[in-house]
Amino acid sequence: MNLAFGAREKEIEGQLIEHITKFLLELGKGFAFVSRQYRLAIADNEYYIDLLFYHTRLKCYVVIELKNTKFIPEYAGKLNFYLSAVDSLVKQQDDNPTIGILLCREKNNIEVEFALRDLGKPMGVSEFTIAENLPEHFKSSLPTIEEIEGELNNI
Repeated sequence: MNLAFGAREKEIEGQLIEHITKFLLELGKGFAFVSRQYRLAIADNEYYIDLLFYHTRLKCYVVIELKNTKFIPEYAGKLNFYLSAVDSLVKQQDDNPTIGILLCREKNNIEVEFALRDLGKPMGVSEFTIAENLPEHFKSSLPTIEEIEGELNNI
Protein backbone atom coordinates (compact mmCIF):
# COMPACT_ATOMS: atom_id res chain seq x y z
CA MET A 1 0.00 0.00 0.00
CA ASN A 2 1.21 3.45 -0.74
CA LEU A 3 -0.39 5.62 1.93
CA ALA A 4 0.85 8.69 3.74
CA PHE A 5 1.21 8.83 7.53
CA GLY A 6 -2.08 10.72 8.00
CA ALA A 7 -4.17 8.27 5.97
CA ARG A 8 -7.69 7.68 7.25
CA GLU A 9 -9.04 4.24 8.11
CA LYS A 10 -11.31 4.32 5.03
CA GLU A 11 -8.28 4.95 2.79
CA ILE A 12 -6.42 2.03 4.39
CA GLU A 13 -9.47 -0.17 3.93
CA GLY A 14 -9.83 0.93 0.30
CA GLN A 15 -6.21 0.04 -0.44
CA LEU A 16 -6.68 -3.37 1.19
CA ILE A 17 -9.74 -4.04 -0.94
CA GLU A 18 -7.94 -2.86 -4.08
CA HIS A 19 -5.30 -5.51 -3.45
CA ILE A 20 -7.67 -8.16 -2.09
CA THR A 21 -6.28 -11.09 -4.07
CA LYS A 22 -2.75 -10.40 -2.89
CA PHE A 23 -4.05 -9.69 0.61
CA LEU A 24 -5.83 -13.04 0.81
CA LEU A 25 -2.73 -14.87 -0.36
CA GLU A 26 -0.69 -13.12 2.33
CA LEU A 27 -3.22 -14.02 5.05
CA GLY A 28 -2.77 -17.68 4.24
CA LYS A 29 -4.75 -20.59 2.90
CA GLY A 30 -8.40 -20.82 3.73
CA PHE A 31 -9.38 -17.15 4.02
CA ALA A 32 -12.46 -16.10 2.07
CA PHE A 33 -13.48 -12.45 1.84
CA VAL A 34 -17.04 -11.86 3.02
CA SER A 35 -17.45 -8.09 3.17
CA ARG A 36 -16.07 -4.71 4.00
CA GLN A 37 -18.14 -2.50 6.27
CA TYR A 38 -20.31 -5.50 7.16
CA ARG A 39 -23.55 -4.12 8.61
CA LEU A 40 -24.87 -5.39 11.95
CA ALA A 41 -28.30 -4.20 13.12
CA ILE A 42 -28.49 -4.45 16.91
CA ALA A 43 -31.14 -2.92 19.18
CA ASP A 44 -32.21 -0.24 16.68
CA ASN A 45 -28.57 0.70 16.02
CA GLU A 46 -26.28 -0.03 13.10
CA TYR A 47 -22.66 -1.08 13.45
CA TYR A 48 -20.12 -1.74 10.72
CA ILE A 49 -17.27 -4.25 10.87
CA ASP A 50 -14.29 -3.00 8.84
CA LEU A 51 -13.45 -6.36 7.21
CA LEU A 52 -15.16 -9.73 7.59
CA PHE A 53 -13.60 -12.98 6.40
CA TYR A 54 -14.48 -16.63 6.73
CA HIS A 55 -11.73 -19.18 7.28
CA THR A 56 -12.68 -22.39 5.48
CA ARG A 57 -10.23 -24.65 7.32
CA LEU A 58 -10.89 -23.29 10.81
CA LYS A 59 -14.62 -23.04 10.00
CA CYS A 60 -15.01 -19.64 11.62
CA TYR A 61 -15.52 -15.98 10.83
CA VAL A 62 -12.60 -13.59 11.24
CA VAL A 63 -13.31 -9.95 12.09
CA ILE A 64 -10.55 -7.46 11.26
CA GLU A 65 -10.83 -4.00 12.75
CA LEU A 66 -8.51 -1.23 11.54
CA LYS A 67 -7.46 1.66 13.77
CA ASN A 68 -5.15 4.31 12.41
CA THR A 69 -4.17 5.28 15.95
CA LYS A 70 -2.31 3.89 18.93
CA PHE A 71 -4.14 1.03 20.70
CA ILE A 72 -6.48 2.09 23.49
CA PRO A 73 -8.25 -0.42 25.76
CA GLU A 74 -11.70 0.58 24.48
CA TYR A 75 -10.83 -1.01 21.13
CA ALA A 76 -10.76 -4.45 22.78
CA GLY A 77 -14.30 -3.90 24.07
CA LYS A 78 -15.55 -2.91 20.64
CA LEU A 79 -13.90 -5.93 19.01
CA ASN A 80 -15.35 -8.21 21.71
CA PHE A 81 -18.80 -6.69 20.98
CA TYR A 82 -18.39 -7.47 17.27
CA LEU A 83 -17.29 -11.04 17.96
CA SER A 84 -20.33 -11.64 20.18
CA ALA A 85 -22.64 -10.12 17.57
CA VAL A 86 -21.20 -12.22 14.72
CA ASP A 87 -21.41 -15.36 16.87
CA SER A 88 -25.07 -14.64 17.65
CA LEU A 89 -26.31 -13.16 14.37
CA VAL A 90 -24.12 -14.55 11.57
CA LYS A 91 -22.36 -17.74 12.66
CA GLN A 92 -24.04 -21.04 11.88
CA GLN A 93 -24.39 -23.81 14.46
CA ASP A 94 -21.53 -25.88 12.98
CA ASP A 95 -19.12 -22.90 12.79
CA ASN A 96 -16.43 -22.36 15.42
CA PRO A 97 -16.30 -19.15 17.49
CA THR A 98 -15.35 -16.00 15.63
CA ILE A 99 -11.76 -14.74 15.80
CA GLY A 100 -10.92 -11.05 16.07
CA ILE A 101 -7.85 -9.21 14.83
CA LEU A 102 -7.27 -5.57 15.69
CA LEU A 103 -4.68 -3.75 13.56
CA CYS A 104 -3.44 -0.50 15.13
CA ARG A 105 -0.75 1.99 14.22
CA GLU A 106 1.08 1.11 17.46
CA LYS A 107 0.51 -0.77 20.70
CA ASN A 108 1.89 -1.18 24.18
CA ASN A 109 2.01 -4.89 25.06
CA ILE A 110 1.17 -4.29 28.74
CA GLU A 111 -1.96 -2.28 27.85
CA VAL A 112 -2.99 -4.96 25.34
CA GLU A 113 -2.50 -7.72 27.93
CA PHE A 114 -4.62 -5.89 30.51
CA ALA A 115 -7.33 -5.13 27.94
CA LEU A 116 -7.55 -8.75 26.70
CA ARG A 117 -6.75 -10.67 29.91
CA ASP A 118 -10.26 -11.50 31.10
CA LEU A 119 -11.98 -11.54 27.72
CA GLY A 120 -12.79 -15.10 26.71
CA LYS A 121 -13.00 -14.59 22.95
CA PRO A 122 -10.08 -15.35 20.61
CA MET A 123 -8.60 -12.02 19.56
CA GLY A 124 -5.24 -10.44 18.99
CA VAL A 125 -3.78 -6.99 18.47
CA SER A 126 -1.03 -6.19 16.00
CA GLU A 127 0.68 -3.06 14.74
CA PHE A 128 0.88 -2.00 11.15
CA THR A 129 3.28 0.43 9.58
CA ILE A 130 2.91 2.50 6.46
CA ALA A 131 5.89 3.79 4.52
CA GLU A 132 5.74 5.99 1.46
CA ASN A 133 8.68 4.29 -0.28
CA LEU A 134 7.96 0.66 0.56
CA PRO A 135 9.33 -1.85 -1.97
CA GLU A 136 6.64 -3.25 -4.30
CA HIS A 137 6.87 -6.83 -2.99
CA PHE A 138 6.19 -5.63 0.59
CA LYS A 139 3.27 -3.32 -0.11
CA SER A 140 0.48 -5.62 1.06
CA SER A 141 2.40 -7.93 3.39
CA LEU A 142 0.63 -9.31 6.43
CA PRO A 143 1.57 -12.15 8.76
CA THR A 144 0.79 -15.70 7.69
CA ILE A 145 -2.18 -17.48 9.20
CA GLU A 146 0.23 -19.60 11.24
CA GLU A 147 1.73 -16.45 12.78
CA ILE A 148 -1.73 -15.04 13.53
CA GLU A 149 -2.88 -18.34 15.04
CA GLY A 150 0.32 -18.53 17.09
CA GLU A 151 -0.30 -15.08 18.52
CA LEU A 152 -3.92 -15.93 19.29
CA ASN A 153 -2.83 -19.13 21.04
CA ASN A 154 -0.47 -17.09 23.25
CA ILE A 155 -3.29 -14.89 24.57
